[in-house]
Amino acid sequence: MNNLRNQVQLIGHLGKDVNIKELENGRKVATASIATKDVYKNKKGEKVVETQWHQIIGWGKNAVNMESFLRKGKEVAVRGKLTYRKYTDKNGTTRYFTEVVVNELLLVN
Repeated sequence: MNNLRNQVQLIGHLGKDVNIKELENGRKVATASIATKDVYKNKKGEKVVETQWHQIIGWGKNAVNMESFLRKGKEVAVRGKLTYRKYTDKNGTTRYFTEVVVNELLLVN
């Protein structure tokens, strides 16, 4: 049951190409954003489409795979864990991020 404690699965389309960085220690990190859609009918019977954007991050081999295979518009399935982080920008404002740390990914098309 421990594997179910913090697990996220998403299927969506990449909004732009993957951003890849190589750290000083040679390790790679990749970031991207994917869009998921929720489609439903409201009380008036009208079709409503809501798009949610999710930030994903991959380290090491997952970063290499993201860099190699993911391009803007591609549909991808992602499994990972939800993480939160924050930083203070140059104006002193604290910024918060929610990300999915990728454990597995699969091209859908």
